[in-house]
Formats: sequence, structure tokens, C-alpha cells
Amino acid sequence: MVLVGENRRYLSGFTGEDTQFDESAGALFITDSRAILATDFRFVLQAEEEAPLFEIICYQKGLVDEMPAIVRKLGINTLGIEGVRLSFKLYEQIAERFRTQDLHVEFIEAGTAVEEIRIKKSEAEIQAVQKALVLAEHAGMRATQEMKPGMTEKQIAWRLEKYMREAGAEALSFSTIVASGPNSAMPHAVPGDRQIQKGEPVLFDWGARLQGYCSDISRTFCIGEPDSEYQTVYQTVWDAQRMATDAVKPGIPARDVDAVARDYIDRKGFGGRFGHSLGHGVGLAIHENPRISVSNETRLEPGMLFTVEPGIYIPGWGGVRLENMVVVREHGAEVLNNMDLNWRTPGNK
Repeated sequence: MVLVGENRRYLSGFTGEDTQFDESAGALFITDSRAILATDFRFVLQAEEEAPLFEIICYQKGLVDEMPAIVRKLGINTLGIEGVRLSFKLYEQIAERFRTQDLHVEFIEAGTAVEEIRIKKSEAEIQAVQKALVLAEHAGMRATQEMKPGMTEKQIAWRLEKYMREAGAEALSFSTIVASGPNSAMPHAVPGDRQIQKGEPVLFDWGARLQGYCSDISRTFCIGEPDSEYQTVYQTVWDAQRMATDAVKPGIPARDVDAVARDYIDRKGFGGRFGHSLGHGVGLAIHENPRISVSNETRLEPGMLFTVEPGIYIPGWGGVRLENMVVVREHGAEVLNNMDLNWRTPGNK
């Protein structure tokens, strides 16, 4: 039973979105001979149009009430479930409904079966991500050109989001981050009313969703001339970003790429200041496999697409993060970004 929205879309083409964790736009039931998309009245016409290879079942009272009939229709006695999406409450409700109808079905954990298929992108998927990235970069150029001392983080973030939407983005990939000065020491800071000042780091992290696919980019800028500390931190992150990108090639474990950037940052005297993973896969979801982390032994293969985003974060001062998106090719990494890794804002004098 496929419940994860991105997996559901990948396998069927159905783009219905779950509005919140305890609400579902539908579920897929796939055997070696049948494929069913069960959904409710709100999505039936959309499902029929987008998933022509699937038999559409419209449930009236909810998925739990419909499942016994679906299981009988499929003639199965084992059901794989995506445990990452199925809540304990829903599992109990399904199990109870099966018991009351004398249905003997074994539940097994499906794990990340679909995610493992999605981990390598087709050329069409890579092009979709790149289109979303181009859109995001153009919006970022416009927003940073308008950035001036005294503007608030919220004002800049709104401009960035506005320009992405006006350029055709279906949605944001995630909540936009604009963090200035000491706030930029928080990797996932929320834009606030703090006014941007000259000479301090201003960290941006943003992305657009287009044709269902996400983009993700981080840059750190400075209005005016930065001090020596900023220049040292920035250069260290820039070098780490380049070195890690150069290390990407087929066959290398993901953790080894992370280690290239992390070890360099440590050697430069910033041990403990790079606390998150080096990168993550991006596609229909903003965070997916492969994870480029200290513990991931997955070996990179051509077609894998992920971010490379080292950072240094110093409480009370601020932080610098530089993030590009790359695709693993036979020769190494193909960088999808066109926006410069430059501390100066595009309009900076």
C-alpha cells in the first residue's frame, strides 16, 4: 500500500496532495496483475485523468472502510505498507476492521522500496529539476539586487517568494530562509524583523517547485566590505564546497564525500561548527535519498542528484552556507547551478 505522496505520484502520475499528515489524497495497491488507486470524491476526476493505467476506486466513508473490499478484490493475504507514512492509529484501525470482517492479512514493512527506485533520476527528471533551479536562481538574483541595509529579513524573503511565483513556480520547495548577522548561525532560521546591516553575513536558502520537482539553493551574501573573519569563514566554506564537488564520482561512498568537506573545515580550525550533513537528494521531495552524510555507506551511481552544502555556524556572529545541486555522471559531478558562489550581492558596490 503506497501512501507517501511522492511515491504515489511517481508510480501513477496522480498529483493529488495530502493536506496534512492525518489526511490522505489516496493510496495505491499494486500486485503483479492489478493496479488500484483508491481515493475520495474530491480527487476522482483528477485521478481518472492523471492515472489512466490504474483502476480508480472512490471510497465514500474513508480508506479504512474500503480496504477489506480492496483486499478481497485483489485476492491477497500479504500487504506491504509504507511504515514511514502509516500512523500507528491508522494501522490499528485497519487491523481492527480486518479482524471484524474475518480477513487474515499479514502486514509487512515495505521499507523504502519505491524510494530506492527514485534514487536515480532519468534525464527528464534531471531537466525538470534544472528548470526549477533556473527559476529559483533568477528570482534570487532579483531579490538580492534589491537588498539594502535596513531592510528586514521578512521583506527580502517576501520578494524572493514573490518573484518565484511570478515566474511560474507551482509552489515553494520549502519555507524560504533569509537570516542576517547572528541569526545566520541557525541553519534553519525563520525570517524575522531584524534589519540587515552592512558587513555581516546574510544567508539565503530557497527553492522552487516546478512540474512537481524541487530545487534547493543556498548562498551567503554581504552588503559592503566584509571583515577578515567573514572572509576567512567564507573562503573555508567555498573551498570545502569545491573540494567535495570534485570528490563526487561513481563508486565512492556518500560518507566519503561528506568527509572531504568536513575534514577540511575541521583542519581550518572550525571543528564542530559544521553540524549538519553535507547534502541530500532532491526530486519530487525536497529531502530524499541519497543522503550525503557521515553514516551513509551508499555508493554513488550515475543519475543520482543531490545537494552539496557545507556550512560554518558561529553562535553570536553568524554563519555561511553555500549550496549547489549536482548530478553524478560517469566522469564525476555535473553542477546544475549557474548562480555564482560569490559573497557579493549582484548589485553590491
